[in-house]
Amino acid sequence: MASTIRFLALAFALTSSATAFGRRWRGSGHSAGSPSYDDYMFQYPLPIPATAQPDFTETVNGTEVQFYSLTIEPYTQQVYPNLGPAHFVGYNGTAPGPTFWIKKGTETIVRVLNKGEDTASLHLHGSYTHSVWDGWAGDEMNVGQWKDYYYPNTESARPMWYHDHAEGHTASDAYYGQAGFYVIWDPEEDSLALPTGQYDVPLALSDKTYQSNGDLVSPEGNPINFFGDTIHVNEQPWPYMATDPRKYRLRFVDMSTSRPFDLYFEDPDGNWIDFQVIGSDSGLFSGPVESNDVVISMGERYEVVIDFSPYAGKNITLKNNMQQVQINEYSNTDKVMRFMVGDSVSDDTANGDVPATLNDNIDWPAERSEVDHTFNFQMGGDDTWTINGVSFNDVNNRVLARPPQGTVELWELHHTGGPAVHPVHVHLVNLQVVSRTGGSRGLLPYETAGLKDVVLLEPGETVRVLAEYGPWNGMYMFHCHNLIHEDHAMLDVFNVTKLSELGYEFGDVMKYGDPEDARFSAQDYSDEAFTPDAQHSAALSLASLRAYGPVSEIISAERAHYATAGYHGDSSFAPTTKTIEPSSSGYGFASSTATASTFVTQVEGARPWTLALPTAKATHHRGRFDFGS
Repeated sequence: MASTIRFLALAFALTSSATAFGRRWRGSGHSAGSPSYDDYMFQYPLPIPATAQPDFTETVNGTEVQFYSLTIEPYTQQVYPNLGPAHFVGYNGTAPGPTFWIKKGTETIVRVLNKGEDTASLHLHGSYTHSVWDGWAGDEMNVGQWKDYYYPNTESARPMWYHDHAEGHTASDAYYGQAGFYVIWDPEEDSLALPTGQYDVPLALSDKTYQSNGDLVSPEGNPINFFGDTIHVNEQPWPYMATDPRKYRLRFVDMSTSRPFDLYFEDPDGNWIDFQVIGSDSGLFSGPVESNDVVISMGERYEVVIDFSPYAGKNITLKNNMQQVQINEYSNTDKVMRFMVGDSVSDDTANGDVPATLNDNIDWPAERSEVDHTFNFQMGGDDTWTINGVSFNDVNNRVLARPPQGTVELWELHHTGGPAVHPVHVHLVNLQVVSRTGGSRGLLPYETAGLKDVVLLEPGETVRVLAEYGPWNGMYMFHCHNLIHEDHAMLDVFNVTKLSELGYEFGDVMKYGDPEDARFSAQDYSDEAFTPDAQHSAALSLASLRAYGPVSEIISAERAHYATAGYHGDSSFAPTTKTIEPSSSGYGFASSTATASTFVTQVEGARPWTLALPTAKATHHRGRFDFGS
């Protein structure tokens, strides 16, 4: 308890400094040359990230394999025209990085060269990648090194994203720009006639704080949370987007460090606009869910279809109903972006009604009622934030579960302390959110309409999630996706153990479960490794492993095994834990978080979610690696 009081005292001290800075920046006694936010609100267009293009394509064993290049590199961007430039570190010198649009079944190899300012590790969030290419926090590229990441892209079509996952500084790396969209698309969805092309728009949500010189304030220095006073969409503060008066498919990803959103569309008269939620982390729902808001936390994705046709010639504002009032929330963080609706439709293709049936093939995990593991996401233990008191640094105890390969387990996740929400991300698997108790909002229809890989924990809540732990064996991470918490160190491991009953037939795909396998570790840069011949050779070498080739067969074999053996889980495994008495059941949070939209059980009233404790720290930049010309 004493350590908790110290943390809260530190957070309050930092909050006072950050809030004063935020007010000065808004125009209350601000220094000469510093703008009011109103000078920039909805004045600049929404940037659309470039589409990633493969360097080359090979066909190996009948599978198309595309080879891409990403370079982590510092760059500056003139965010505010009358101030100095802001310093970023992004993929290919942009943020968000280039968007990958990958046809389902096309394997990809992404070569990442680290020309940045710190170590790096790339995680493709939402993919069932083998452990050795999953972005293990300790499997890092030093500045001046490169690594090839190999991805299957055979799961259901889905909106994913890629971001840094380096140990201890993921928050800072993602904040400064190391994040981007990665979308698997399926030609079979063409029959649904959902909005496509220019009417299918990825939207990355984040928040920043700027210094009076135009550069960013660092998120480092506060172990509790980081809330910025400037809302970004695709790394543009409060942009606008010119739209046709027709339907759009919007793919939201919350790439923030600590900020969740409650998104809604407001018409010029202040009314909330109904829309359809059609998918989340793991792809399309069986059918659309009607709503007029959607809660999205860090790491989550939601896809919506909104019809702008009734609003021709008007402005529609995307707003945020989740305000951190207990921390003296900033003036304009209730605003996100604006849609300026035109008077005519340039292309009426795929502009009809959203079909009642979108996806009749959701791969729900088998039912299971016995809880295999209980995990407390808590304040205290080995570090500031931990799971069952254990941090990633405790190498001997950080493996908290050992599900047999292909089995189904039911995990119970508890928010047992601390002034923050915990969006829990489990690598490798698709989660079914089974129940939500102890909080104030209950399960929402769009939360249970499909599978996910992130689930939000409100203070005091218990959430149960069901998942099939496969198809691969290996060591994988699970953690809080409040990146401040991940770095301090609410990050642990589960080990999907080999299913020996599968025999030798699938032995070749059991060899990639060591995330620090030296065969695939980062390599020092050399000109020779980046010649076309060397890159083709590297791509053929990886693709020839057929590491993902028998995915359908191995899933069928695993399920056939458990149809006889039963999904027994690994509840007999008792990891060493350092769980402490809950230090806070929700300090700084409102007692009601009722949504204004559709509930499983309708609740009336406003929803004053009150998260906690922003901070700011003077920006510092680490040393760079000189690659010469």
